[in-house]
Amino acid sequence: MPLHKLDYLDLLEAESIHIMREVAGQFERPALLFSGGKDSITLVQLALKAFKPGKIPFPLVHIDTGHNFPEALEYRDRIAEQTGARLIVRKVEDTIKAKGLKEQTGKFASRNALQSYTLLDTIEEFGFDACIGGARRDEEKARAKERIFSVRDEFGQWDPKKQRPELWNLYNGKISKGENVRVFPISNWVELDVWNYIKREGIELPSIYFTHEREVIVHHEHLVALSPFVRVDEDDVIVKKNVRYRTVGDMTCTAAVESTASSIDDIIAEINKTNISERGETRIDDQVSEAAMEDRKKNGYF
Repeated sequence: MPLHKLDYLDLLEAESIHIMREVAGQFERPALLFSGGKDSITLVQLALKAFKPGKIPFPLVHIDTGHNFPEALEYRDRIAEQTGARLIVRKVEDTIKAKGLKEQTGKFASRNALQSYTLLDTIEEFGFDACIGGARRDEEKARAKERIFSVRDEFGQWDPKKQRPELWNLYNGKISKGENVRVFPISNWVELDVWNYIKREGIELPSIYFTHEREVIVHHEHLVALSPFVRVDEDDVIVKKNVRYRTVGDMTCTAAVESTASSIDDIIAEINKTNISERGETRIDDQVSEAAMEDRKKNGYF
């Protein structure tokens, strides 16, 4: 009988499925954070495989900032319906009103920092003890510091100096009252792995990942989509370009890239040629300061 050899995508998939099952086995009330982006839909695909033929045994949760791309929201709702998973949406707008929070001001004002309040309230509301997220270590240096099981204290805060060691495939889900864990099953993947996996599995994506014509503001090296959430100044340069998105974030702080890629093969070819990271090329919010992401994560951000 011939031996079946696992390729590198098989190995990554097997590790991620193992992590998903560890979450289901070790925690009472886990949830999967789902934005409709390529990384979180990869998680949904892995969860479907992990628990097949049953349904995903935990809800999908989206913290909606109110500044999302409409294409991503349509995709989010459709995928939740197709998979039969329970979708929980909580809105940052509601948190702002309830807590009297002050929003950022300025041209590309973001609600990312305020998103943490809504996420922590949602964790408390539903008693989630584990939140599965699609962060990868290659995205950003603060995310590279995270363990796969990453403990948050009773205030939802992360301290990178107090992380538990993880040996081989042993994950420690023991937590004290009030604590919870963020789990990152695709930590060991890079952007290209995700795209190769999406191609292999035939995973559907929101249309904004592929080339389309869009009116954008040219801001330094970034192309920011015109939207009701971005202030247009007199000296702004607005042009129509063929663009696509490498990541799905808010319309206020996520830049497009010029592209003619109309298929996943085209996208993979583009990524193979570029030497600029996904977030470095597209996320204006990460460039506020050297430690912007780490500061947000310490305060409860995903």
